[in-house]
Order: sequence, then C-alpha cells, then structure tokens
Amino acid sequence: MLTRDRAHTTGSGGEVDPIMLSIFGHRFMAIAEQMGRALQKTSVSTNVKERLDFSCAIFDATGGLVANAPHLPVHLGSMSTCVRRQAEIWKGKLEKGDVIISNHPSYGGTHLPDVTLLMPAFDSKGENILFYAASRAHHADIGGITAGSMPPHSRELYQEGASIVSEKLVSGGKFDEQRVIDLFYNEPAKYPGCSGTRCLADNINDLRAQVSANQKGISLIETLIEEYGEETVQFYMVNIQKNAELCVRRLLKDVYKRFQGKDLSAVDFMDDGSPIQLKVRIDADKGEAEFDFAGTGPQVYGNVNAPEAITYSAIIYCLRCLISDDIPLNQGCLRPINVKIPPKSILSPSAGAAVVGGNVLTSQRITDVIFKAFEACAASQGCCNNLTFGFGGNQTGQDAVKGFGYYETIAGGSGAGPYWEGTSGVHVHMTNTRITDSEIFERRYPVLLREFSIRDGSGGKGQHRGGDGVVRDIEFRIPLQVSILSERRVYHPYGLGGGEDGACGLNVWVRNVEKPEWEQPGSGGKEYEERRINLGAKNSAAMNAGDRIIVNTPGGGGWGPATAKSVASKSVDATEGWRKGSGAARDDTALQA
Repeated sequence: MLTRDRAHTTGSGGEVDPIMLSIFGHRFMAIAEQMGRALQKTSVSTNVKERLDFSCAIFDATGGLVANAPHLPVHLGSMSTCVRRQAEIWKGKLEKGDVIISNHPSYGGTHLPDVTLLMPAFDSKGENILFYAASRAHHADIGGITAGSMPPHSRELYQEGASIVSEKLVSGGKFDEQRVIDLFYNEPAKYPGCSGTRCLADNINDLRAQVSANQKGISLIETLIEEYGEETVQFYMVNIQKNAELCVRRLLKDVYKRFQGKDLSAVDFMDDGSPIQLKVRIDADKGEAEFDFAGTGPQVYGNVNAPEAITYSAIIYCLRCLISDDIPLNQGCLRPINVKIPPKSILSPSAGAAVVGGNVLTSQRITDVIFKAFEACAASQGCCNNLTFGFGGNQTGQDAVKGFGYYETIAGGSGAGPYWEGTSGVHVHMTNTRITDSEIFERRYPVLLREFSIRDGSGGKGQHRGGDGVVRDIEFRIPLQVSILSERRVYHPYGLGGGEDGACGLNVWVRNVEKPEWEQPGSGGKEYEERRINLGAKNSAAMNAGDRIIVNTPGGGGWGPATAKSVASKSVDATEGWRKGSGAARDDTALQA
C-alpha cells in the first residue's frame, strides 16, 4: 500500500492544509454514508429498509461528533451525548469487536424506539480507543401499551416499551441473542398493561444490521489510518471540529451586527399550551452565544417531554442550516454555545417521564422557535404526524410475538423564507425519513391507500407562500388498533414578516356505523351510514375492517405581505405537472428539472 507524505498531509509546522482539511471532511462523511448503505441493505424491517429511519456517524474518543451522513438531525445531535455517556460507563472495559446498546432518554437517547449501537475503533496496538462508530435506528415495535410503541396517551416511560440503559450486545465477536429476547420481549411484558415486542424477529435482524454497519465504519476508519497514519488522521479530525467552531463564531458575529447588538428572543406553544421560550444573548467579541430557555413550561403528564439531548440536536441543526459554508455537522458547532435549560421543565424531564412524543414533536417546536428568534424563516409544519397501527398489544406470552406493529411519519409543508417559497409535501427539519412506497405498503400490511395527495391551500399566503401539507387516507382491511401522535392541530404554523399562518392539521376517523333502529328498513336487513369523527392530535382507536383514518397534515407559514413582489429564486418542481391532473396540458419545464 502506498503511504502518504506526512509533512504534506499535516502541513509544515503542523499547519492545516485547507485541501486536506476538505478531503478529510468528505472522507469522514463518506464513512458514515457507507455505514448507512450497509445498514439499509442488511436490515429487514420496513421502517429501516424502506423509510430509512436511521442515522450513522463517527465520533472521537471522547464522544464528540466528527462527521455524519445526511440522515436524521434529531438523531445526530443527540447521539454524541449517548456515546459520551457510554464511553464513560465502559472506560477501560471494552475490547476490539465489542458493541454497546442503549436507548434510555437519560443516557443520550431520544425516545425508546430509537436504539443506538456503538463500537470502538482502537489503535494498532489495541490499547487506546481512537474513534467510535455508532448507528441509531428506529425499531417499529419494542413493546409497551400499543402496537408501534408510539402510544399517544403514555404517561410513564415503561409504557413506551423496552428501556436499555447500557448493555454489551456483542462481546468477543458473539452476538447475544438471548439478551435481546430478554430486553425487548420478556422485561417490557412485566409491567402492567404492557406487552413485549410484537416484532421480535425484526428487532433481532435489524440489530444485527446495525452491528454490521458499525463494523463497516470501523473497517473504513482503520483503512484511513493505514493510508495516512494515526497522527495525520487525528490532526485533521481535530481541525475539522475547529473549522466548524470558527464558522459558528463568524455566524454569531454577523447576527450580532444584523440585530445591532440586541438579544434575540422567541416563544411558541405546544398544542397543550406548554410554552417553549428562548432568549439568545451574543457576545460579539468572543463569537459566543447563550441559548437560554428560561420560561419554558414544566414537565407535562404526557409524552411530549423532550430529553435534554434533543435540545442540543435542534441547536446544532439550526446553526448548521444558518452557516453558508460547506462543513460537516459536528461537535465544533456547539463549542461557542452555552445552553441553559431550566430543570424540571418539558425540556429536562425526570428519568421515568414519558418522552415518545418529545423526539418527534417537541423537537420540531424547538427548531421553529430557534429559527423564529433568528428571523430565518416561517414555521414549517412542526410535526412528524406519527401514525402507528397493528395488533398484539396488552398481551403476554406468545400472542404478543404473533402480532405486528407498523409506524410511519407523514410529510407536510415547509415554511417560506426571505428568498424562497415553502415546499409542499416534505419531511421537515428534525426528521429526514421517507414514507413507505404505496405498493410495498399495501402488499405487506392489511390496508388500502385510498388517497395520498397534496393538501392544496394549506400553506400560508405571503410574498413567498408556505408549502402545502398532504392528505393521507388509509382504509383498514382487518380490525386493528390505530394511533396518531401529532401536533399543530391547535396552534397554527406561524408566518413571519407579514406572511400568513399555515393551516392546522386534522385527523379524521371514518366509521361505518349502524343506523338507529327507527331508520332501519322493515325488511329485517341492516343499513349503515358513514360517520366522520375528529380524533384530535393524540388518540388511539380500535378500528374495524372498512374503517379509515384521514390525516390532513399542516402547511408551512408564509413570508412577507402577500401584496409584495416575490424575490424568490425560482426552481422547477417536477411534481407540478403531475398535480395538474391527467386532463391538463403537460408542463414541459417540469421535465427539465
């Protein structure tokens, strides 16, 4: 193997070569991307293989994020906390090939379905840990009180499924399958009203896929060290983080000038009325800022509590979006930031609090509040519209294993900005998943997809219009327990700069109910009528065969007064031609996108 000139790669006198800095940034990102491809190809569940609800990243020896693939922002910012905590717990106890598993919110987890596996990369002597490779995947079912492990009415953490603080999943190259059975199936079923996982085979196979992805990452890290040498790799790893830090400091100084030294502030509300409040104080001389969430509401007796790691995820994501430079999202982004989260608040819940909605709902509200404080863009849909269905819940023994759980998030509209219009029908901000393809959805599950379309007019009007939400109409072919966990059904996604608010979402249960006795025909037969019932933002219902759920997702807020002339840079949307209908003339510009 050819070796690199160490003097050239590190620069003379230890100076950073900007070309090599860019190369290493992309090399680290490529490792995470290849980990993601390995995970997708070797997984079996719909949630991981089709929806891509997973993230992979590389961390330094202390647990600081080095580089990540463009996966889920809510995972990537919080995984560092998880890796750091596990590195402390297992310090001096790990060997080459060991894999640690954890998903507990108090140890850097987001919510319980997101299961994290991390694996150390040692130096050539096998003595010191140089890096960690980690993968986090959303398992569609890990037990709890409802199929899909996203219960809308959970009050305690144990109701949401398997909870793992820290376990060694692989030791000496051996995958401990029996321990997985205990953690995912036997232990959750001990709690009142709870079941073990309804998809045990999927859990085991997806965990093996995560192990495979981590091994891929470790192998590529070792190859990089062989190619450039440990000293050079470590040198540029440190400087990649320093470069991100400098970019954030420059951003903060520019923001200080733009707002003429004033503090930045914003507040928004969850649908239950809980405020998320933020004040940003910038020290222009140092290029540092304090993000103070004082005034945020207390922990709720529900599941929209968000572990502290989620707030850090939102901050690092927003900062990366505000930076115009092409840099990897990494731990350096947070070094100039001091975060103050009030204890016992919705953003700092107790260890046993329910949190399943905090990861997918509250995280979006935190993001909206940060962007509102920086006056960066109008609110996006602010929700993941979490839909779950299945059966086998609230049972013990083999019946729970014979059940199944399905989970998906549904797109909505993104907010408009000073130079762009919102986008319709997209996953926004903290999520970056796909939705299950219609053909796969209907083939693998007992459902009919009646409609999946753009919800025209749901985006806020303005100089730049907010993106529209979507309509997803699903008919169930067998009796199932169906749950929806959503937000923005009360408070509208706000517009900015004079733009109008986006439309709230709406969840509708369509039932076929028997007509009253006095309306029945005299022939002895029975007639039924269709009833439409508003499920609200968070609800669960036992639906019969033929029942439907229609999820109307929120639109994004508009930017600027509608009377102002647009200054948005035009980009061709290939879907515009499809939305005009089969009778409309084909838009040739759409074909050029």
